[in-house]
Formats: sequence, structure tokens, C-alpha cells
Amino acid sequence: MSADVWVGTWRPHRPRGPIAALYTSPGPKYRLPTNVGYQLHDPSRHRAPAYSFGTRSQRPRDDRSPGPAYMVPANTTARGRDGTPAYSIYGRPRDTEPFRTPGPGRYCPEKAGKWAFPSTPVYSLAARTKQFAGDQTPGPAAYGLPPMLGPRVVGKTSAPNFSMAGRGAAGCFCADLCKTPGPCNYRVVAADVYKRRAPRYSMLARNLPPPDDTRKPGPGAYSPEKRGQPRGITFGVRHSDYLAPLVLDVPD
Repeated sequence: MSADVWVGTWRPHRPRGPIAALYTSPGPKYRLPTNVGYQLHDPSRHRAPAYSFGTRSQRPRDDRSPGPAYMVPANTTARGRDGTPAYSIYGRPRDTEPFRTPGPGRYCPEKAGKWAFPSTPVYSLAARTKQFAGDQTPGPAAYGLPPMLGPRVVGKTSAPNFSMAGRGAAGCFCADLCKTPGPCNYRVVAADVYKRRAPRYSMLARNLPPPDDTRKPGPGAYSPEKRGQPRGITFGVRHSDYLAPLVLDVPD
């Protein structure tokens, strides 16, 4: 294509950015939110945790570690101290004195007596101690054995026991019925005690208004006949009071 076809110095080229006139819809003006990063993240997508590197804190130089001034021991490894055995040379301990064991001639089994050979038990009666000198112990007659009959036998089961009581005076055939209380001796119980209680009302006294001491005119103080003719009903003017009156007779 020759250069004479084009007019002027302008030549068609690829646009550097999106042109709104080329799109019928809003086009790239509305974009979906990004799924990368922490800010303006798409709320409908899962967001992974974000980490940030902070700045170095300002610490005084005196608090810093001494650095390589302290040498790590050679037997220290990445997993701790080296496990090879270490030996040290101590002083020779003193010999213990030999234990002097008695020989066979030092034993006399015949003198052991009841401590080495079986024997019958031996008892001895000792004297009464001084602390029980004034103690008066009760004799055999002071103790009573439990009974062998009845429900209180010790160590044995007993059969059930029944007792016949005397006849009571109340309800007996020989009771005097004349001494029973009459109908008037019983107090009538109100029905509100064992039934649903009915509502109660009370009548109070009449509350009178405070007395009025003012003097009021009686029937004789009025004189209807002395009053004049009753006032009639009139119609007001139609026009306004502020208008000028109509003057018909004008003086010469």
C-alpha cells in the first residue's frame, strides 16, 4: 500500500487502552474483585491467611547478644551434648576394715533354752500394781444375765409376742350414753373453711361533702314579675360597619 492513500501524518494503530466507544455495555469499567491479596478481596471466595514481615524493632545496643565472643563447646551438637562416655581419675579410697565373724567355738546352743527349743507356755502371776489399790471392782453378784424368755433374748431369735390390753371405757357396752355431748355442743364450721370462699363486700358509711356556709337566696328573693318585656331577636346588618353610609338628601 502506497503512502499517498493516507491523508496527513496520522496512521491507524492499536489503542493503548480500552475505549468506551468500542463497547455497547459498560465493558471493562466494572471488573470482578480480585482473588489475590488481602485488600479488596472477592467476598464470595475463600481467603487464605496473609502474613506480613514487620519492621525491625528499635532496641538499644546494650541489650544485644555478645556474638561470637562465647565459643560453643566442641562436644555440643545440633541435638544436644555428645553422648560419648567421659572418664575422670579420682583418688584411691581407703580399704574397709575386715568384718570379724565369730568362730564355731563362740556359740553355746545348750544355753539357749526355750529360745532355741520348743517348750510349753509359762505364765506368772504378778503383784497388783499400785494404781489399782483403791479401785473397787464389782463382784460376780453385781452382774445380771440377760433373760432367756421373751423378745429380748441375746443371740437367739424370738417368736412374735402378743399382749391383751384392758377394755377401754369409750365405746364400751357399759358406757353411759347420757354423758355424750348434744347437738348444741358442736360448733358449726363456716363453709368458707372447706369450700371455695365466696366474694365478700362491705358497705361503708356515706361520705358527705363539706358543709357550705355561704348565704344563698331563697325562692322569695326572686321577683319574675318585675322584669321587663323579654328581649326580642334582631337581625344584624348585612353590610360592613366600615363602609360609608348612603346619603340621599344633600343640603344645598
